[in-house]
Amino acid sequence: MKLQCNSQSRIIPLKQLGDERGLLTVLEENITIPFEIKRVYYIYGTEEGVSRGMHAHYKTRQVLIAVSGSCTILLDDLSRKTEVILDDPNKALLLEPNDWHEMYNFSPDCVLLVLASHFYDSEDYIRDYDSFVSIYREGLGL
Repeated sequence: MKLQCNSQSRIIPLKQLGDERGLLTVLEENITIPFEIKRVYYIYGTEEGVSRGMHAHYKTRQVLIAVSGSCTILLDDLSRKTEVILDDPNKALLLEPNDWHEMYNFSPDCVLLVLASHFYDSEDYIRDYDSFVSIYREGLGL
C-alpha cells in the first residue's frame, strides 16, 4: 500500500458560540473538518505514564480534540518532530497520514475525541517506526 503524503498536520481553530446558557462548538464535515467523517471514537481513562498511538496511517486523516483535560501529541514526518499540546476544546489537530504520532501526558480528566476519514482497517496502520521511515522515504522518492 502506498503512503498518502498530504500537507503537514496542523491546528484548526474551532469557532465557539456562547451565551448565558453555556458554550457550543460545531464540527461539520468538509467545512470545519476537511474530510468526510467515517468514524468517531474517544480515548479516556488513560493511566499516568501511558502512551498511545505510536503509529502512522497509509490513508486515514484524523482530527483530534481534547474535549476535556489535556494531552500531548508528538508528530514526526521525518522532516520535523513537533509536540502539540491539546488543552482547549476549541482547538483541533488535523493529523495527516504521513505523520507518525504518539499521544502521552494525559491529564486524569482527558477525553480525546477523534474524527477519522476512513473506517477502521488494520491494513491502514504502520505500527513499526523503522517500517514507517522506509515507507515514507519511498513515498517521497528518497
